[in-house]
Amino acid sequence: MTSPGLADEWYYVGVDVGTASVRAALVTRGGQVKRAAEEPVHVWEPRPDHHEQSSEDIWTKCCSAVTKVTEGIVKDHVRGIGFDATCSLVVLDQNFQPVAVNLDAAVERNVVMWMDHRATKQASRITASGHRVMTRVGGVMSPEMQPPKLLWLKENLRESCWERAEHFFDLPDFLSWKATGSLVRSLCTLVCKWTYSPPEGWDDSFWTSIGLEDLLENNHSRIGERTCSPGDPVGAGLTPRAAAELGLMPGTAVSASLIDAHAGGLGVIGADVSGHRLPCENQPVTSRVALICGTSSCHMAVSQKPLFVPGVWGPYLSAMVPGLWLNEGGQSATGRLIDHVVFGHAAFSQLKQQAEKSREHVYSLLNRHLGEMAREHEHLDLLSAALHVWPDFHGNRSPLADQTLKGMVVGLSLSQTLDDLALLYLATVQAIALGTRHILDTMREAGHDISTLFLCGGLSKNPLFVRLHANTTGLPVVLPAEREAVLVGAAILGACASRDCSSIQEAMVKMAKIGTVVHPELELESFYRKKYAVFLRLGAHQREYADLMRD
Repeated sequence: MTSPGLADEWYYVGVDVGTASVRAALVTRGGQVKRAAEEPVHVWEPRPDHHEQSSEDIWTKCCSAVTKVTEGIVKDHVRGIGFDATCSLVVLDQNFQPVAVNLDAAVERNVVMWMDHRATKQASRITASGHRVMTRVGGVMSPEMQPPKLLWLKENLRESCWERAEHFFDLPDFLSWKATGSLVRSLCTLVCKWTYSPPEGWDDSFWTSIGLEDLLENNHSRIGERTCSPGDPVGAGLTPRAAAELGLMPGTAVSASLIDAHAGGLGVIGADVSGHRLPCENQPVTSRVALICGTSSCHMAVSQKPLFVPGVWGPYLSAMVPGLWLNEGGQSATGRLIDHVVFGHAAFSQLKQQAEKSREHVYSLLNRHLGEMAREHEHLDLLSAALHVWPDFHGNRSPLADQTLKGMVVGLSLSQTLDDLALLYLATVQAIALGTRHILDTMREAGHDISTLFLCGGLSKNPLFVRLHANTTGLPVVLPAEREAVLVGAAILGACASRDCSSIQEAMVKMAKIGTVVHPELELESFYRKKYAVFLRLGAHQREYADLMRD
């Protein structure tokens, strides 16, 4: 049976594998999300800094979510499917079966998650090598990239994992392989997380210098022999088995995949802004930054020529938009940091009770509570004048690229009231926004011309988070018409793979749409200039304290 109103449309399916769930959407040619579904995925945290998942669990949830959003649809009206996922590491043996990536020998846990920081020491050693590939990662190797994770597996699980492993996939590439049987890898994953550099390819001297020369065997078969650009069709489309599991037609076009943040970038950064009186109107897409904000945040900026930004990943050619260079800044903990601060506060139980009684989300209640606290002030933002947060509870990804940094809070009292929780929440969100300002300033100093900020992801649904980013950066913030812009970005891939759109650029213009625009409150410029000065001093002071303790 065909659903009413859906009979004569062509669709694309976007699949987004995030940190804690799989989401899928049925998207029209005009970029409208008709249906969406979500399935939870399991996360294991067996030790501090160890975060693991199951690739089989993830694929099963992908199939369930896609089946739900396409139920009742004429299957040959689904023209293409695109996958995006976190940049986690999937390990399979020669028979494509899971290999344990843990000290417990638990085979089902064969994914080292993006946020796993077990390889911090390995990352520091790779950085210290000073190899030329470091210039493409802001000068510092992050433990969230794949080379240190691979090195950790070799050094700590040599027999149980390293010697059994035949295929190391980035999670987005695992999904396209699972769908098509093709081992071709996306340039997005290999360039951004594995040090691959087109057109030269792999730098064998790098792998040899860090002790992973065995990855060069058989023309790099364990990490990827063939590559293609995001949006390119992979293999012959869905295999019969994958099609049956997903509830789609065999041969349905499948695109080369993207990292989840990059899919969010596609879902917003290329939208037509005509008539919105934005500074980026009639300017190239290089005047825009896409901020994809969820558990963590990524700041995606493209340029016509390669720009090297200290502490910021890239420049990466064709990693998001074919033909353009990408720089990627980021914050390792944003949504997760806010949850950590709020859920761990002494007044959280009181907040939770009030939220349940009023049937509000805890953050909606906190936002309203702050509004009530600010009645005597002209601006809510000013409530935090004496409370300051340095937000690197999980290390600094950009622009300092220092995973040893920790969180700081200045201005605490002995009080533990709901007012105190609300103020700490406010100061934490402001600190995250100040971190974005720090990244954007560093990008500008390196040559980026940035005038407008495009937001998507879970945190973009929080109006306080959005407004504080506008006020803190002094830039207009553009929200997408479709709240699930990451899923639209994944569907854009499917549109390209089906050949219904000739390029990523064409698909972005057709399918990415603008919703709300939030302009900065210019009268707060002086307040945030001072708040930013405090923010920068906090980071400098923490490094001074570390130096004092080493002396």
